[in-house]
Amino acid sequence: MTAPFARQSTCVAIADRALLIEGPSGTGKSGLALALIDRGARLVGDDGILLQATSGRLWARPHPHTRGLIEVRNLGILPFPCADEAPVALLVTLDPAAPRFIEAAETIDLGGIAIPALRLWPDAGPLALKVELALLHYGLTG
Repeated sequence: MTAPFARQSTCVAIADRALLIEGPSGTGKSGLALALIDRGARLVGDDGILLQATSGRLWARPHPHTRGLIEVRNLGILPFPCADEAPVALLVTLDPAAPRFIEAAETIDLGGIAIPALRLWPDAGPLALKVELALLHYGLTG
């Protein structure tokens, strides 16, 4: 078990698997999280989470300073129900330079755990559906 560490990510849990959403400011991370929540995901954390490697898995937890809060552009910071923890299955980075096609997911090391990682063009909708497909095809299971 490693010590928990903070990471600037937005995170939702889909079917009890955590999806990390990253990218430059203004690319739509929180908006994507809201779209996924509307489709049944649960908020883990917005713009900051805690990660911890335990027994070969990386776990995401809400950051205590922002637990249950998400920024909704033009409305402010609003309360939302949130999950206590979920194992990280995939990292998605919103990136205008994302490749059009991929053959396989990239891999990123977080806390000593290899996590599949994808880059998605932020303006190519429907992002929520693409992320759900990415989790299905590239995300870690069990």
